[in-house]
Amino acid sequence: MIDIDKWTEIYNTVKKHKLRTALTAFGVFWGIFMLVVLLGAGKGLENGITSEFNIAKNAVFVWSQRTSVPYMGLKAGRYIQMTNDDVAAIKANIPEVGVVAPSNQLRGDFTVNYKDKSSSFTVNGETPEMLFVKPLTVTGGRFVNDIDMREKRKVAVVGPRVLEVLFPNEKNPIGKYISIKGSYFQVVGTFTPVGKGEDIVEDSKVIYIPHTALQQTFNQVNRIGFMAMVPKPGVPAALIEDKVKALLMQRHQVAPSDLKAFGSANVEKEFQDVQGLFAGIAGFSWLVSIGTIIAGIIGVGNIMLIVVKERTKEIGIRKALGATPWSIVSLIIQESIVITGLAGYVGLLGGTGLIALIEYLMRRFEVQAGFFGIPEVNPGIAFTATVLLVVTGALAGLIPATKAARVNPVVALKDE
Repeated sequence: MIDIDKWTEIYNTVKKHKLRTALTAFGVFWGIFMLVVLLGAGKGLENGITSEFNIAKNAVFVWSQRTSVPYMGLKAGRYIQMTNDDVAAIKANIPEVGVVAPSNQLRGDFTVNYKDKSSSFTVNGETPEMLFVKPLTVTGGRFVNDIDMREKRKVAVVGPRVLEVLFPNEKNPIGKYISIKGSYFQVVGTFTPVGKGEDIVEDSKVIYIPHTALQQTFNQVNRIGFMAMVPKPGVPAALIEDKVKALLMQRHQVAPSDLKAFGSANVEKEFQDVQGLFAGIAGFSWLVSIGTIIAGIIGVGNIMLIVVKERTKEIGIRKALGATPWSIVSLIIQESIVITGLAGYVGLLGGTGLIALIEYLMRRFEVQAGFFGIPEVNPGIAFTATVLLVVTGALAGLIPATKAARVNPVVALKDE
């Protein structure tokens, strides 16, 4: 049941000292405001940087290099060539690997031609599994499929820059033939790369053809440039990275101590490092904001001590008339919660509103701010801030309320 008299008292007390209350409550307001803004900005930075990861966040890449240690009668400096058999061996011997996508790139100087149009583009030989490692949006037709792989079909999937240069006047390039280093490939699909920045510019210049067709057509039979892998759910990427490199060393007679024969990149490790950075930013934001909020709480606590001092005689009369200690305590704590809760809620609204405005402007005008992406306010933060307001409000009034409850009615009535 709502006690109207108690709320009226709280209102009158706040109204009587508006400036004092407002200045004191500002600390709580500013702490919550800074918390929301800093965490929202941190999330924006996280969104911006993670959007740069235009590949699977647990992918592992392995490629061959030259040996640096002699082994089993073989000299150092020997170049290792990975083959299709290595892919089969990985699938057969390392069950933790979920996806294996071997890849080749067409090397040398060449141009891609269509009628009287020609230009230089990147030509990659891929498998259908590549989409699990490096997602892209197929905008027309299809991507390379298993039948293309088995039959070594001369088909191609082209990016937006290729379309712009080779097919400026063609509404639909599907079914057209392009010449790659003198061999004709039929366009069966178009795509748009996923990501932003320089990577998306480079990816738009790529032509994908079946890995087996590149091997056969361009004299790279049984050769693999590198392998991209994704572990099965729940399996750490570092585990398959170590196992794959160990298996390849064994198959190609490389010394176990030779760390240069095979190079690798673990995207999961890089992503975890970035996530650790964001956790540190969030922790710093909480630390700064909590410090500001504590300063505000101390201010509110001081205000409540002054209120108790000013109302000593009133509290004494209440106790003389039979008021219980709890009724006195609840009055002071409730007033403290009102001040901190209102100030904090205004700060919460202000911070959320600012983040929402920035988000709207960035989406509306498609603003790109380097690594800074779209900021967000986590609903959990709003809930946590609300709980924090109630708790801090109660803490701010606890000491003054305890002091009020201990007022001796006789002494209070004599107080001038």
